[in-house]
Amino acid sequence: MTDFSLASLRAAADLVHGQVPSTPQYAWPLLSQRMGCDLWVKHENHTPAGAFKVRGAITYIDWLRRTHPQVSGIITATRGNHGQAQARAASAAGLSVTIVVPHGNAQEKNAAMRAFGATLIEHGADFDAAKAEAIRLAEAQGLFMVPAWHEELVRGVASYGLELFEAVADIDTVYVPVGCGSGVCGVIAARDALGLKTRVVAVVSAHADAAKRSFEAGRIVSSESAHTFADGVAVRTPVEEAFAYYASRVDRFVAVSDDEVAQAVRAYWEDTHNLAEGAGAVALAALAQEKERMRGKKVAVILSGGNGDRSQMAEILGGGTPRVATDERKTI
Repeated sequence: MTDFSLASLRAAADLVHGQVPSTPQYAWPLLSQRMGCDLWVKHENHTPAGAFKVRGAITYIDWLRRTHPQVSGIITATRGNHGQAQARAASAAGLSVTIVVPHGNAQEKNAAMRAFGATLIEHGADFDAAKAEAIRLAEAQGLFMVPAWHEELVRGVASYGLELFEAVADIDTVYVPVGCGSGVCGVIAARDALGLKTRVVAVVSAHADAAKRSFEAGRIVSSESAHTFADGVAVRTPVEEAFAYYASRVDRFVAVSDDEVAQAVRAYWEDTHNLAEGAGAVALAALAQEKERMRGKKVAVILSGGNGDRSQMAEILGGGTPRVATDERKTI
């Protein structure tokens, strides 16, 4: 296990902050009134790639260059935010970058990955299929496969947890989205390194709830599909290493529907004028679901991404909920 001590996490944070400044955490009065608690939002939508993933990519690529100096190119699979982050960091380090995304991936995320220097390949119906193809191509083309979860990714991601906990004292509960798990593991690592008692609530889409069902079963459970517009958490099979770390350290899991996520996106816009992508709003949706349980407490939510497509955001802000087609090419 990588060293997740406070000294190690601070060193990783220093590396991250050499490229990316700290993101703000704000207490928005209208949002606090809506939720009935002292609510703080950690704005990971304010990073250079619009999501927290940029942090882990910095520490991971630094580790890769130090430990595997012979590597000249990387490959990975993504729904967008992980890919943007890896493309940004790897291109800056002089590495070639190949990204595999599923068919039907958000076009604006695809464009952003290309802009950061990635060669994009579309394959399969969902993230898990894209991941399998990336692993195959890594072997066939001699590329280094970057996983969606790795301890060095977590060290970098933990920097946002340190920022939040050191800026806001005595947080009772923090709600964190869960896709492949680096975000929630980073928050847990920061909390534990600081010796805090803050409860961590892991949040998944009700339409892609394998992590929640795995947590409840005490073992890895896969789902057959992941049909949700919150594509950043649309994962059919939890990452085993991530699950082994967070399963015993989170307080509970909450699953939220697409309608609840869409309402949370609208709440962010109305109360803060921040535009959250689907996965970025799931934590707030979970808090809304547990509003009575959290009434009067000091609570934090992670706004983990702001990379929603314009057409999707227009539909949501107009009062609708994007519906994900279930044909082979559009499945998320």
